[in-house]
Amino acid sequence: MRYILSSLLCLFLWSNSVFSQSERVFTMDEAISMVDNQTKQSLRPKSIPMIQWLPYGNFYSYFKPGAQPRLCIVDAENKTIDSSLILSILDAAIKEYDSKMALKSFPMIEWIDNNSFKIISDGQFLAFSISEKSFSKILSFPKTAEHTEYDKNLRQLAFVENNNISIANSDGIIKITNDGGKGIVYGETVHRSEFGITKGLFWSPRGNKLAFYRMDETMVTDYAIYDNSTMPATVKNIKYPVAGAPSHHVTVGIYDINTKKTIYLETGLPQEQYLTNISWNPDESSIYIAHVNRGQNQMLLNVYSAETGFLEKNVFEERDEKYIEPQHGLVFMPNESNKFIWQSEKDGFNHLYLYSTNGRLIKQLTKGKWIVTSLIGIEPSGNMVYFEATKESPTERNIYSVNVNTLEIKKLSLEQGTHYALFNANYSYYLDIFSSMNVPRRISLHNNKGDMIETLLKSPNPIADFKLGETTLFPIINDGVVLHCRMITPPDFDPKRKYPVVVYVYGGPHAQMVNNTWLGGSNLWMQLMAQRGYIVFTMDNRGSANRGHEFESATFRDLGTVETSDQMAGINYLKKLGYVDPARIAVHGWSFGGFMTTTLLSRHPGVFKLGIAGGPVIDWALYEIMYTERYMDSPQENPEGYKKSNLINQINNLQDDLLMIHGCDDDVVLWQHSLMYCKAAVDTGNTYLDYFVYPGHKHNVLGKDRIHLMQKITEYIMEKL
Repeated sequence: MRYILSSLLCLFLWSNSVFSQSERVFTMDEAISMVDNQTKQSLRPKSIPMIQWLPYGNFYSYFKPGAQPRLCIVDAENKTIDSSLILSILDAAIKEYDSKMALKSFPMIEWIDNNSFKIISDGQFLAFSISEKSFSKILSFPKTAEHTEYDKNLRQLAFVENNNISIANSDGIIKITNDGGKGIVYGETVHRSEFGITKGLFWSPRGNKLAFYRMDETMVTDYAIYDNSTMPATVKNIKYPVAGAPSHHVTVGIYDINTKKTIYLETGLPQEQYLTNISWNPDESSIYIAHVNRGQNQMLLNVYSAETGFLEKNVFEERDEKYIEPQHGLVFMPNESNKFIWQSEKDGFNHLYLYSTNGRLIKQLTKGKWIVTSLIGIEPSGNMVYFEATKESPTERNIYSVNVNTLEIKKLSLEQGTHYALFNANYSYYLDIFSSMNVPRRISLHNNKGDMIETLLKSPNPIADFKLGETTLFPIINDGVVLHCRMITPPDFDPKRKYPVVVYVYGGPHAQMVNNTWLGGSNLWMQLMAQRGYIVFTMDNRGSANRGHEFESATFRDLGTVETSDQMAGINYLKKLGYVDPARIAVHGWSFGGFMTTTLLSRHPGVFKLGIAGGPVIDWALYEIMYTERYMDSPQENPEGYKKSNLINQINNLQDDLLMIHGCDDDVVLWQHSLMYCKAAVDTGNTYLDYFVYPGHKHNVLGKDRIHLMQKITEYIMEKL
């Protein structure tokens, strides 16, 4: 075991020593706002504003600030730059279009074609022609429009207003639903945004049809959110489906632009199912939906007629004894509408599979004990597929190509760290946005073989003037499983001293805290705490993201147990370090991290000097169906698991200092969680905790109040530790 750990350390040890002669330390405002108070410069790594490829060819554009802000258009082939389009030209053009309009700064743009781009101004989509130096109106839409979605040609805009869907185009505004409201929701994300669902409006490839979600929440219990800014306080009821209770019913409608008619897909029973990963086929005749049952252990990929709404066929089925969670829609092969790429964890790791539309698996394109984190795209010939993956290490992201015919995988990115690729339309070039422990950000141009053509940006160290300690990434092993950790030591670290420790924990699904990116994924508040003399430690325990299904589902039906075992392995590792004071260890986390913080204090009293739990889940029976039943099954199916994880049942074990914080308007982890915990503490007669709330804030405390929040957390740690 020692040999294995030693070998892993050789493979995975990373450190970032950003020492400087400066004695400057962060203020709280600098650490949270990430702006240098002396220079008013950003403390974030520099980037290239608005960099993007034009729709055709080898041209990309970016915004260049300065005395005369301008748009630069670069030919990647011959490296020529056209920087003639300055802000004053745009401003003059928009005033000519409408004398009441003005552009005081360069607007966000989206290219329509290589000669024109779209901007949004005063409730209008406007097209600017570079050759004619003039604006024209594409369409208008209400300023109250929400959840906007425009078609591929940028000529139609679907939007939601007052819970109903409308479409704006050259003919004006067409209202396509009218019964929204009072529990009926149109065109918005459904199923609490699980299963990769991020929107509720889906244009067909040619813009002739619009698919949309219709969600009936009338059967879901109302939950009261109190607005304490009014006198007296007022109530806003939200629909919040808790585990084990009735869930909402979702259907999918399709509106035909030409016939002006709407049909609904016959998605069948039971009504309590999850309709996910909506995908149009290339000719708009069919639409694919991944059905997930409420138990979340079965997925049916079905295809429906876009004309009639009838089920055409089941393409294939996937099952898992724990849970299944499709996250990505179909990606059809170029010029082969009968073939598509599907992402699945069915072999234990998220990989790419090539299927025919009749459900036949043609071949598995990628395989191994690593995961594909992103399908970038497919070149026009269909021979090469590009993707990002953890093939080298779970803490890294690299860019790869796979040959569809030979299945040969080629690594395109060279440096160890985190790469993000932005390809042009014909996949001949890509922009590599890279960072690592020692590289804040670098943007470079590459050909599709991975060869670097030129470096476009190399960000200087934005915090070079601040005195920093050392950030190190390393693995430990618990129960034979490798766990990745990050540790930040104070500046002027002396291994002969004894340092207090702040453990930052999240530990839940769909999150990874430790990675080989700038500062190891830490934030400036953690660096501030190191400057104040604390070691700051974070670990990604089992149950967290990007390690494969076995690693991530190890917590199934028993949230808090395996995660706590792994976190305690981290604590035991720290205690063996001669420079750690084992009597002065604090733990802090938010959301799932708040649950983890309270669980650690409850199950291991006396180990931590204090804990700070923000927005914590206390009783999983009071959390949303989609998330909770995936990892815990329902309370009716798993009563012992819910009882074991309910922190109210463990409150008599609490003996360490605990500060609990909650946003009063939290609609993710309901305020009732921490209020119930406070009530349980009072009921014991001898359990005390500190408590603080943020009126007007939801699950995260944002804006100027975030500085107050982090100052509160910092002072609590410094006072108690």
